[in-house]
Amino acid sequence: MDGGSGLNILYAETLDAMGIDRSRVRPTWVPFHDIMLGNQAMPLGQIDPPVTFGNPTNYRTKTLTFEVVRFHGTYHVILGRPCYAKFMSVPNYTYLKLNMLGP
Repeated sequence: MDGGSGLNILYAETLDAMGIDRSRVRPTWVPFHDIMLGNQAMPLGQIDPPVTFGNPTNYRTKTLTFEVVRFHGTYHVILGRPCYAKFMSVPNYTYLKLNMLGP
């Protein structure tokens, strides 16, 4: 969870581990900055998978746009402000959880 980021980032190795074919990635030519210590990064492209958060009694599924990057990271994915806005959720950084509205 990164409340300061305006991007949702998905690492290419995570995409491969999920069994999603890279042909589903739309090419993009727009680099982004300040992800890798002051350098600009060029994504492989964008992908729009459905994402579900919650539990069986309170869940929500939305389609999110992720920038697919080829460099390695500590996590599988980084969720930024676009994710929180789409799910109308509030991040709790202490517990690494998203607080969503009830049913």
